[in-house]
Amino acid sequence: MIQSILIANRGEIATRIIKTCRRLGIRSIAVYANPDKDLPFVQAADEAIALGGNSAKEAYLVQDKIIAAAKQTKADAIHPGFGFLSEQADFALRCKAEGFIFIGPNAEAIQKMGLKSTAKAIMQSQGVPTIPGYQGAKQSLEVLLEEANKIGYPILIKAIAGGGGKGMRIVSQERDFKAALLAAQQEAQNSFGNAVVILERYFKNARHIEFQIFGDQQGNVIHLLERECSIQRRYQKIIEESPSPSLSDALRTAMGNAAILAAKAIDYDNAGTVEFILTEAQEFFFLEVNTRLQVEHPVTEMITGLDLVEWQILVAEGQRLPLEQAAIQSTGYAIECRLYAEDASNNFFPSTGTVVHWETPNLEGLRYETGVKSGSEVGIYYDPMLAKIIAHGTHRAAAIRKMHYALRHLKCMGVVTNQAFLLALLQNKAVQEGKYHTNFIEQEFDFEAFNQQQQEGQNIALMATLLYQWHQRQQERTLIPSLGAGWRSNFYQAQQATYQIGATTFLLHYNYKKERFDIQIGTQGYEVSLVRIQGPSLSIVIDGWQHQIHVATSEEAYYIHHSNYGCIKTSLVAKFPTIEAEKSKGDYIAPMPSEVLNINVKVGQKVTEGQALITLLSMKMENTIVAQEDGFIENILVTEGNSIAKGTLLLTIKETDTDPA
Repeated sequence: MIQSILIANRGEIATRIIKTCRRLGIRSIAVYANPDKDLPFVQAADEAIALGGNSAKEAYLVQDKIIAAAKQTKADAIHPGFGFLSEQADFALRCKAEGFIFIGPNAEAIQKMGLKSTAKAIMQSQGVPTIPGYQGAKQSLEVLLEEANKIGYPILIKAIAGGGGKGMRIVSQERDFKAALLAAQQEAQNSFGNAVVILERYFKNARHIEFQIFGDQQGNVIHLLERECSIQRRYQKIIEESPSPSLSDALRTAMGNAAILAAKAIDYDNAGTVEFILTEAQEFFFLEVNTRLQVEHPVTEMITGLDLVEWQILVAEGQRLPLEQAAIQSTGYAIECRLYAEDASNNFFPSTGTVVHWETPNLEGLRYETGVKSGSEVGIYYDPMLAKIIAHGTHRAAAIRKMHYALRHLKCMGVVTNQAFLLALLQNKAVQEGKYHTNFIEQEFDFEAFNQQQQEGQNIALMATLLYQWHQRQQERTLIPSLGAGWRSNFYQAQQATYQIGATTFLLHYNYKKERFDIQIGTQGYEVSLVRIQGPSLSIVIDGWQHQIHVATSEEAYYIHHSNYGCIKTSLVAKFPTIEAEKSKGDYIAPMPSEVLNINVKVGQKVTEGQALITLLSMKMENTIVAQEDGFIENILVTEGNSIAKGTLLLTIKETDTDPA
């Protein structure tokens, strides 16, 4: 019997596992890296052991540290969560060898599914439908090009190791194949240490459907229905739902049977997911088996009423599955949104900072799995997912309506998030009708309209900041308090305030008279009044439309939350700003806090426009800095492995027609 579990993970999944441990009376043990010491999961656990280090490769991926912590705390079992060590067969074997129960599938099953080429061959031998393609050992350009021409275009080049979209390229015509192959192989080698690829026929506008599977050590396998995961960006899921709006009952049965067949082909036990693509012609093909608990498992829990972490523990103890296939029933509808620290308007660029204020609305059918709280630091070392929001309703429209409510009223203030983007997605007609595919965001989402809407929100945020500051000044006044702050005998002389949102500066002209403000932003004029202010909450009326605003402050920054636009950061520009060093031509600076992953050039080296200079890593996303001009590398001011702040000068290039040597 398992009485204590060490959780070899972090963030929201660690907190999620701790909740089940607490309900079952199991002692929970967290481990943490240095940047995570104040996160909620560390405080939630019964015990916590410091691993040291900052990054995953210095902490959560170091098997010796995990095993040592388990021995120190006398844990019975180790739960790997997802990511990190969860799909490493050697770690599962080591846990067993060290006397710990590994809460996951057997090592053989993990190993068989670890490489996409091996997995595909096994499934083909068992009659599971697979995508037409090539997964042979011969990897020369000539062989791969010949096989690509046999398959027919478009094709997908896919690394056999890893995931998350790394080492993947879509090729539409033969002339583009060589460049795409080299890029995929290089990315795969850098990310996974393995440049081997497979080729598959690429189906445009396909959907991504996965089935939750569960097996026990007695050989029983069932599925817990499907999850639709087609709304993705950069090959990563951001919205999941169940039941899938694209499956008929007959297709659901056929895919469920194929998922069970796939699991039995590898003697699978514990939780896992069989992933398929579904074409526009309603054909389905095997993609892969994820040999772990999925990020989106709460969707399944909401429609089945089951605790999948509890099932994992029971199966790891050697118990039989609690239910048979016939007993698995779906009730209602569930949808999940992933809240990321990223800027959807800037190609989903990751964001860092401090969560100044965190607050979630309560409503029946809403559930939150979160890794942060007010005061949490969002750094560069880990995935930018902050939380998962799950909504359950009697039908799909009811679940979406509840999700709308959650996204309008959740307050994550202090870092840029995709909150407004998620809300815009769910308000999209095609999404509401379930008519989407894996390329929907890239091909069909109207970013221009979204950005225009956000600009409207910026004006509201600017005016809210202005009124909030005016009220603060009014409260602090001691001289003639009956006169409004900023009062002038000549009311035609407008006052000015300058704010910054992102890299854009806004000049506001305003007059205060008879309990209202006349505000000018650019060419747009507004009539604004302050109705009520209580602590961080204020009500303002703009041209007859009342808005409810929440304000959080940190140093010189104001974080303005509006239910239609999420959180917008404004900063007051000082009248006499500090003079900063001007960026010179040829200077290359870090666009955000990062780790220096690779330096691809040397001092004195000649470079050409577009050449890769330095690769930075932030929140698991690589960002390659490329040359903007021809020249020679004059100075390199950082070293590989260093953690650097936003704005750090990386290197300088000197434009010259002659070799500096």
